[in-house]
This record gives sequence, C-alpha cells and structure tokens, in this order.
Amino acid sequence: MSFLSSTVKNSSTALIRNKLSHSIISALLVLGIAGCSNNAASDSSTVKNVQTSSTTNTATADSDPAVVKSLQENLQASGIEETITSAVPTDMEGIYWVSAEGLPSFFTDKSGKHIIQGQIISVGGEVPVDISSPLVARTAQETLKNVDKSEMIIYPATGATKSVIYSFTDADCPYCTKLHEEIEDINARGIEVRYLAWPRNQQSIPKMEAIWCSEDRIAAMDQAKMGANVQAPTCDNPVAEHMALGASLGVRGTPAIFTESGEQVGGYLPAAQLAQAVGIN
Repeated sequence: MSFLSSTVKNSSTALIRNKLSHSIISALLVLGIAGCSNNAASDSSTVKNVQTSSTTNTATADSDPAVVKSLQENLQASGIEETITSAVPTDMEGIYWVSAEGLPSFFTDKSGKHIIQGQIISVGGEVPVDISSPLVARTAQETLKNVDKSEMIIYPATGATKSVIYSFTDADCPYCTKLHEEIEDINARGIEVRYLAWPRNQQSIPKMEAIWCSEDRIAAMDQAKMGANVQAPTCDNPVAEHMALGASLGVRGTPAIFTESGEQVGGYLPAAQLAQAVGIN
C-alpha cells in the first residue's frame, strides 16, 4: 500500500498509519502452523495451549458506538486515518474487540485511548481461556461469507458436502502445493475447498492474477501447482481484494485455512488430519 501526499504533514500521517497497520498485522498472527511465510514479523510471546472461550454472548454482542467514536477521534487526533467499524465488549470488563477496515481486529479500552495487541488470556479457572477466539472467528465468518463464489476457485466435495474450507493460497508456496496434491482426497472426504489468492510477494502477483484471469481457472490452478508458468490476458480480478481481506483476518502466510464458522484450523494439514480438524471422522 502506498500513501501519496503533496505536503509534509500528510506524508507524516501516512507513515504513522503505515506503522500502525504493520504493527497490528505483525502482532495478531496465528503461529505454529505449517505454511509458507511472507516474512512478516513474528511474535514468539503468543500464549499457546489455552482453551478458547465458550461464551457465546460475547461473540454476538452489539458494538458500542461511544467507544467507536472515542477511538476514531483519538486516532484522528494522533494523525492516524483508520475507519473503525465496531467495538464489541469482551469478557474482560472495560475491554473491547475492535474491527477496522483493512486491519486485523484488536483490543481497546472503554475510553478508546489505547490499542492493545495480541491475546488476552483469562486465568483462575481449570484451564487458561483465550477470550478473543470467538470474536476472531465471528469476524472471519462474516468476512468470508460475503465473498462472492465467482471470485473464488472452488473444488467441490465429491458426493455430499460435509464441510467447507477457505484456503488463502499462493502458487509458489511449497506447502500450498502439498495441500493441492491431496485435493482429490480432501474432496472425497466431503470437504469443499474454496481458494482465495494470497501471493506472498510481488513476484507471485502476476502468476496469481493470470490464474484468476484464465478461462479455466481450475485447470490453471492445477497447472500452476505443478510448477507451470501460467499466462493469461489481463483482466479485472480479485487478487488485490483477497490480499486486503486476508490482511484484515491476520493472514501472513499460506496456506491459511478457515472453516465456514470462521475458525482458522491451521496451515498445511494432510487430508485425514484436515478432516478431523473440521469435524469429519
């Protein structure tokens, strides 16, 4: 993303915004999965082996417009132009889960004066509980269900569809290739695979655009996964939109696999393990 300006003030604002975006995207990552990194910064302090919150009212609570307004005003006062879309109360008193256009979600306080990155873990019960998990899943679920099927490359399940997964993929990623090599097995287990484009670097963008611009996208994807240099006339395509969508969900490597309910089940998983991960025995 580039930020052009004719004044020093606007240029500085763009730089601040870029730093904020990069900081948030770097901090809100799913770690410990098999996949191809795009070399984004890692946060090794992410707490692992915690249970996700089973509280459902948090995931469906209404946004607090006062917190949205306060956070928006505080960001603007600091020269940061971000569009805040919601601020949902969490299980932690005074802490809100924030969604913003083009950014992964993050936490803020009731005054909207602090941006809090990473996990919040509730302790004191039998096991630690990550209070953000249902909120992360809700955001992903709502975002992904709004992607038109015509913008994705879909490999339907063989027979009855038992589950649907969304996979952000890159034609040049070895782990994406490993996943694609098992696509028939995955489909045979009743899993429909919906591919979204996630080129990990500038060099991969033309190939991904060519796949999406091909007359037969499935054939082009198959060829690309086998190492072919796919070529196609330039067309309007959703690659850039998929990249922005992935960034908003915290994707930083491929494959990034989400269920229909918005849960990120990991990166590459063999077909049998993937079936287990989505609840198919």
